[in-house]
Amino acid sequence: MSRGGVILYPTDTIWGIGCDATNEEAVRRVYEIKHRADSKAMLVLVDSPVKVDFYVSDVPDVAWDLIELTTKPLTIIYSGARNLAPNLLAEDGSVGIRVTQETFSMQLCRQFRKAIVSTSANISGQPSPASFSEISEDIKRAVDYIVNYRQEETGHPKPSSIIKLGQGGVINIIRE
Repeated sequence: MSRGGVILYPTDTIWGIGCDATNEEAVRRVYEIKHRADSKAMLVLVDSPVKVDFYVSDVPDVAWDLIELTTKPLTIIYSGARNLAPNLLAEDGSVGIRVTQETFSMQLCRQFRKAIVSTSANISGQPSPASFSEISEDIKRAVDYIVNYRQEETGHPKPSSIIKLGQGGVINIIRE
């Protein structure tokens, strides 16, 4: 990833396509692999709440409570994104960030020392794969590296909940 590579990896939810969230060319490749318009923003994973401050100019106080109290994976969409590839952000300058609690993705973020793109491992518009075995061969061939971990799991993990924080701490639920 440090050289712009794209990976296929297990996250705290479903398998994801990932890359350096600060590398505009790597982010472009992820959009290309997914056949997805770059006007649809993608979320990023970080390993610690402290990192949120680096990627968001003004984190609302309620975000810290939500991060601390959540019992399942939660992606929060923040206004005022910074220090990320411009083509990763939504048109309004916002970004979705999830603080991962899963051991592997947390360690990956920690070792990489940057936010990592995390978007479902599917072609845009198709269902998200419930396990590694359901990921299309097109996706597997398109990435530079496939993580050899948790490939045998057959469970049906769910995508994260998504909320958007608005002015004055208003919470808008995007996906439960």
